[in-house]
Amino acid sequence: MPALSVLAIRIALCHLAVGLTIGFLMLANKGVPFAPGLWRLLPAHIELLLVGWTVQLALAVAHWIIPRFRGGDFGRLWLARLAFVFLNIGVLMVALTPITPLPPFTVVAGRILEATAFLAYISYIWPRIRPQGV
Repeated sequence: MPALSVLAIRIALCHLAVGLTIGFLMLANKGVPFAPGLWRLLPAHIELLLVGWTVQLALAVAHWIIPRFRGGDFGRLWLARLAFVFLNIGVLMVALTPITPLPPFTVVAGRILEATAFLAYISYIWPRIRPQGV
């Protein structure tokens, strides 16, 4: 498995662990109220699980599974690295904004980084998608 996929899957699992912990705390708080402000973590919970875990895991596995060019070349690997960095920074910006004193436009900046990450990843992976035998 390529090193970038290994790293991205590990980070995705970290997003999963933190997202599930937040979800567990919110669910426990619903049964036995112990922290009324805990519901401010709902956007972070959603972002970590939906984008941080699910999307990143899918991109990491696609990087590994989609056939490489002749000789095992991945192509423009710098685009994939850039995509994973931008995706994780964007996830953290969007997840942390509601629970920290960051300005609200940080969410917009995080979403722009996530969109840029998707465009970079599509630019990276597009040439590797081709008919079998070509």
